Amino acid sequence: MTIYDIAREAGVSASTVSRVINDKPGVAREKRARVQALLKKYQYVPNETARGLVTSSSRMIGILVADIRQEHHIAGAYYIAHELSGRGYSSLVMNTGSTEAERVAGIRMLEQRSVEAAVLMGSIFQTETIREAITRSLPQVPVFLLNGFLDLPNAYGVLSDDRGGIADCVRLLACKGRRHIVFLVDQPTPSSRLKTQGYLDGVRELEGSPEPVVYDGVRGDYDGGYEAMQRVLREHPDTDGVICSLDLIACGALRAIQDSGLCVPEDISLIGMDNTVCAQVCRPKLTSLNSMALDLGVTIAHKLVDCLEGRGTNQRTMLFPSIVEREST
Repeated sequence: MTIYDIAREAGVSASTVSRVINDKPGVAREKRARVQALLKKYQYVPNETARGLVTSSSRMIGILVADIRQEHHIAGAYYIAHELSGRGYSSLVMNTGSTEAERVAGIRMLEQRSVEAAVLMGSIFQTETIREAITRSLPQVPVFLLNGFLDLPNAYGVLSDDRGGIADCVRLLACKGRRHIVFLVDQPTPSSRLKTQGYLDGVRELEGSPEPVVYDGVRGDYDGGYEAMQRVLREHPDTDGVICSLDLIACGALRAIQDSGLCVPEDISLIGMDNTVCAQVCRPKLTSLNSMALDLGVTIAHKLVDCLEGRGTNQRTMLFPSIVEREST
């Protein structure tokens, strides 16, 4: 069923049907009602590609994820796409890869697809190279960063207070009587550097200010956590608390502790981050810092629509994570 079929049955022109579909003025009430009844009767769905050529609106949002294997990022992309779908927008989710060149290519691809807005998942996109790529390829397009920010007139950031959240994790372990607390952190990004600073903030607050111990560049998976924890147990056998920058790293660390004959939390308390399903399937269940993936995603979706519909929004928004305490502390 095309608009020409609808027009013929309604006894009007195709342009009149188009005006009704696009809610434009200039159509008599009786004709509008007749057309709307036929649209409903035949469950007519407009061709969005053709409609976009007329309205200069693709209603397509590009979402770039550096690595779709990372649960907290792909979960955030899901929340954003779900919220946007309910508001009439489609989402193009792309896996860019781990290099700057691949991420720049992803931004160029969004330009070619004529997206109305872009969402970049994670602080890994918070670099000068990406800023320059946006300036070249998407200068008039609203660009939202999840847990990151770029100083551009068309860029917006919705962030989680990772620094404060990790400092709270140190305080929780201190309240449990832990004194020798180690931090395992994955690849260097603006977010991971803030997490490390939060750990250092927390340790400085401890009585006597014990020596901070940071293992950075830990591979962000189960094996990476297992191997890093083995090193910790060899090099710092007095460790009684461990904070990990990802739940998956914490899962590997948990197994390494157990394989060494120690118990969690009796001998070593353990905290992960992101409050993913991994934290709930561990034994013991893992205490985790909830980095607000759902809230970040929903907030971005709402602000993005506000921006596209001319209502405007503030360029930087901060959300505050909370610790979900389970059996590992």
